Amino acid sequence: MSNYPKFATVTTGQKNHYGIVTDTGFISLSNTFGAQYSTLKDVIEAGQLEALEDAAKGQNDDFKEGEFTYQIPINNAEKLICIGVNYPARNEEYKDGQEAPPFPSMFIRFARSFTGHDTSLVRPKASKQLDYEGEVVIVIGKGGRHIPKATALDHIAGISLCNEGTIRDWVRHAKFNVTQGKNFDSSGAIGPWMVAYKDESQIADIRLTTKVNGELRQEDRTSRMMFDFRYIINYISTFTTLAPGDIIVTGTPTGSGARLDPPVYLKPGDIVEVEAEGIGCLRNSVVDEA
Repeated sequence: MSNYPKFATVTTGQKNHYGIVTDTGFISLSNTFGAQYSTLKDVIEAGQLEALEDAAKGQNDDFKEGEFTYQIPINNAEKLICIGVNYPARNEEYKDGQEAPPFPSMFIRFARSFTGHDTSLVRPKASKQLDYEGEVVIVIGKGGRHIPKATALDHIAGISLCNEGTIRDWVRHAKFNVTQGKNFDSSGAIGPWMVAYKDESQIADIRLTTKVNGELRQEDRTSRMMFDFRYIINYISTFTTLAPGDIIVTGTPTGSGARLDPPVYLKPGDIVEVEAEGIGCLRNSVVDEA
């Protein structure tokens, strides 16, 4: 587990808090900084993550484990951008004879389509084809446009995990887009927290896995991504201004349920765990839409 600070947004009762997750609970820093910064995104935008880190030193937990519910770490991001087909074995699943594509595929998700750690993914009434996709997430700290690859990593505030849950039949409804199948409410998850980004070694070559009910389904290393973190930030910032708090989901390895023979989709009661070295483990159960 990472020794770097783990920033999170949580709910206790009806109140939201941002702060730092400890080994035993949660230190609420919105109690201290709330008058200045309403959300963790505001803290990032002000460049004050280190101030939060310093303020938490020596503090006791405000809430113990089990006394709070995780939200998406940045629950009010301006943009949530997802990269598709970013690992070689994943690219080979597409039988179009294409070598590595020259540019990344990407699509947008809405915040409402994600839930937090240790909450339930929702299989919608419209489909039984809820699938998992484990991915590494980067959160933008310093915004910008036309960001050079050489300095791109300086724009990262933190790293997290995503289960980029997908409704497979709905991604095929249209000819040129996957938006519908990627945006069902609470079909995916981000979290548990955002690990403070300090050094490229945190993301350069880490093992990423996805397990369903304890069975390993996905495994790869970030060093094998076709479009690395520097390139992704550079490329996206060419066509849109990246803003502090923006979330970039960087692609999933091969091994999703749709690619098994026969396909195996998620069902109520399943437990999905997405894990990466130095970040943590994002765990979610599955329920049917009420």
